[in-house]
Amino acid sequence: MPAKMKKGYRALIDEAMAEVKTLSVAEAHKLHEAENIVFVDIRDVRELKAQGAIPGAIHAPRGMLEFWVDPESPYHKPIFSQDKTFVLYCAAGWRSALATKTLQDMGLERVAHIDGGFGAWSEAGFPVEKKEK
Repeated sequence: MPAKMKKGYRALIDEAMAEVKTLSVAEAHKLHEAENIVFVDIRDVRELKAQGAIPGAIHAPRGMLEFWVDPESPYHKPIFSQDKTFVLYCAAGWRSALATKTLQDMGLERVAHIDGGFGAWSEAGFPVEKKEK
C-alpha cells in the first residue's frame, strides 16, 4: 500500500501559484527582448534537445537551480547575482511555479514564471530555437 501524502503535488503547486508572480505567455513575450530580463529554462536537457527553447534563455536544470542561485554555493552562477528579473519556465508551468516559490523563499525578489510554460509559448507561435542534439 503506498504511503499517504501529507501534501500532494497539486497542493504544492496551488500554494506556489498563490504566492508567486505568474506571467501570461503574452506578457512574457512582451518582456522577451528587455535587457533587464533573463529567461531561465529549468527543463531537463533532453526536453531542450527534443523541443528547443525560448531564444536567449539560459538553461538552469531544476535539480541545480538552488545551487546556481545561492552565492554561497560552490556551484553558483554569476548571472544570478546580476540586477535582473528572472522569468522561469518549464514544460507546462508546474515545475517553474515550484521553482519560483523556492527562489522567492531564498530571497530572490524579482522572479516570475510563465503560465503554461514552454508549451504555451510554442503553441502561441512565439520564437523557438533548436538546440544541438
